[in-house]
Amino acid sequence: MEFTIVTGRTMEQGMFIDEKTSEDYFKAVSYCEMNEEDMKELGVEEGDRVKVITDYGSVVLFVKKAMFDLPRGVIFVPLGPYANKVLPAESGTGTPLFKNVKCRVEKTDEDVPMIDELIKEVIS
Repeated sequence: MEFTIVTGRTMEQGMFIDEKTSEDYFKAVSYCEMNEEDMKELGVEEGDRVKVITDYGSVVLFVKKAMFDLPRGVIFVPLGPYANKVLPAESGTGTPLFKNVKCRVEKTDEDVPMIDELIKEVIS
């Protein structure tokens, strides 16, 4: 299914800012929130995994039902290493594009990578 990504900071991830390789930080940033109707159409439930694919990359994330009124066709991904996998490095102004990035989302059985795995990909 086609979606648009929006990103942002969450209070939960802010609690673990100094522990970015911890299990708590992993849980705070390794998911996407979706509208409940979109989840039904995609055939996923909370805790399932989806692959988010953009022109810039792809990443596997856990699914959560949106806490707020997220419009259909939009997913929310917390800023951080997982969002960075699917966002452009910059928007032409020197700043990454954090909102309004088109993506495809599909259900998957792939594992959500741990943060240290994402870091190894970047430095390799």
